[in-house]
Amino acid sequence: MDWPDRGVYFFFEPGETRSSTDQMRVARVGTHAVSEGSSTSLWDRLKQHYGTGSGSSNHPHGGNHRGSVYRKRVGEAIIEKHDLHDDYPDWDKRWSSIDRDRSEVRDEEYILERRVSAYIREQPFLWVEVDDEPSADSDRAYIEKNAIALLSNFEDRTIDPRAEGWLGKYSRSQEIRESGLWNVNHVEEQYDADFLDLLEDAAEDTTPP
Repeated sequence: MDWPDRGVYFFFEPGETRSSTDQMRVARVGTHAVSEGSSTSLWDRLKQHYGTGSGSSNHPHGGNHRGSVYRKRVGEAIIEKHDLHDDYPDWDKRWSSIDRDRSEVRDEEYILERRVSAYIREQPFLWVEVDDEPSADSDRAYIEKNAIALLSNFEDRTIDPRAEGWLGKYSRSQEIRESGLWNVNHVEEQYDADFLDLLEDAAEDTTPP
């Protein structure tokens, strides 16, 4: 498909809607290439979250949570929910701090990587095209930051309360548990309402692939 090079994406939680409508509830907001010189495309980033396909010879439908903080956070919550700490002792570690053979660790973590892939792939998502240059001051970074702040319930009155069974409630991160989003950064901030005009313009200019 003809994906745009750059954009902002929105994942939704299956089975959960907003309190006042039947619209699905946003569960994560993200973007990519916000560091100068970065060449990561929108599709590259989504593939990192979705994981490997059926054609992967060693670990089909698995993934690499060390390349996707979204996968890492979902895996952490699964570990907490099902008390799997002994089964996945290295899940939170960087490769540089693991003394064992990497292939052994990948094999050990494969089942959980598959569970993470299955969870994320069940989530519908939308995106808007915002084709600006990689920068921390990019329009994409501005939209991402303010959309998270707008949707977050962190230390605030609860709007669109999360279902009791929402996996994020098992997260080790207070920001995830209280915000209701699979985001940590920007959940405690106030949003700038001007971003909504920019988001609206981006949505109108976005052409589906």
